[in-house]
Amino acid sequence: MSQIVFADKPELRRSLNFQVTALVLVRLAFNTMYRMIYPFLSYFSKGMGVDLRTISYAVTARSLMGLVTPFLASIADSRGRKTGMLVGTLIFTAAICVVVFWPTFIAFSVALSLSMIGYLIFVPSLQAYVGDQVPYEKRGRVLGITEFAWSISAIVGVPLMGLIIARRGWLAPFPLIALLGGLSFITLAWMLPKDPAPQASNPGFWSNLRTVFSYPPAIAALVMAALYTAANESITLVYGVWVENTFALSIASLGATALAIGISELGGETLVTLITDKIGKHTAIAVGIIGNCLAALALLLAGRWLVGAIIGLFLFYLTFEFTIVSGIPLMTEVLPSARATMMASHMALIAVGRSVGDLLAPALFTQTLLPGISANALAAVGFNLLALFALSRVKLPSK
Repeated sequence: MSQIVFADKPELRRSLNFQVTALVLVRLAFNTMYRMIYPFLSYFSKGMGVDLRTISYAVTARSLMGLVTPFLASIADSRGRKTGMLVGTLIFTAAICVVVFWPTFIAFSVALSLSMIGYLIFVPSLQAYVGDQVPYEKRGRVLGITEFAWSISAIVGVPLMGLIIARRGWLAPFPLIALLGGLSFITLAWMLPKDPAPQASNPGFWSNLRTVFSYPPAIAALVMAALYTAANESITLVYGVWVENTFALSIASLGATALAIGISELGGETLVTLITDKIGKHTAIAVGIIGNCLAALALLLAGRWLVGAIIGLFLFYLTFEFTIVSGIPLMTEVLPSARATMMASHMALIAVGRSVGDLLAPALFTQTLLPGISANALAAVGFNLLALFALSRVKLPSK
């Protein structure tokens, strides 16, 4: 697909603005479904009559879907970006309908995994589409705007689902999300331009995958993403337990902490739209990684006081969000010939990094040599420094 330069074509720029707004709203439905599971897990388990350990298996199975992302999202390279987004949205909507019409634990488990598959097809297809349409010099702003759906889902979507659950029960959000999924499919089918006809000479899935994982700059970029995600997860998994144990916070206070994190994520995404294109993607990622290291050290040094802990967490999540969202436009340009497969591999490596952080975080938190969150903070710094080295190996193809 050829790039379209919008600066000198106002009608195309207006069309893109409309498309990006619609894509943010569509993605908001995906992200709300994804994020609402964690805070309301106990409500879902009670509603279905299973314990937390049992329902955690369904969440684990959903997480494992991230490892097969390249196998799923390559459809957007072989069949087109619109096809990828439509297939992802259709699978997502069908998954939610499963639990709407069959409200059991088995159906819930199937719905979580299938909705994740839809999500993992939709998002790389969206990112590849933006990569095709927007020049690299302006891509950080546009992709940063599409990422607003992530933080808005925490600030607006999840609390709204909580109100619906409190009034109507655990099943109530799913018909609404299924309706939004159906409307999203119709909107995308109408709004997006038709994909070009597949060419017989187009490389297949295995060819694209070999291209990604045999190209050193692509490997370095993917490893970098896994490392700074592991840094984030080293603290994310245990921060709730840490602040609850250290400061004896109530459930309401923990909820307020989560809201603050959502606001910090929005701040990070806003910064990307404002400065990442201006200072350059490599520089922005480096600044974000270094800032994340400093925020982790602030947790280590000032985390004994509640105000220090909250400020440290706010800065930690702001700098991480700035880093990971600044990384997305860079990823779209590392290997333009297999852009969707590259973006799908990016999501897969993020899942790997998250798994590594989840594996190490509890052991670090429960060791006795360093108290509190200190060991986790130092691990985050270590992962980030390795990510900074990997960044130095990421080169873009010459024009």
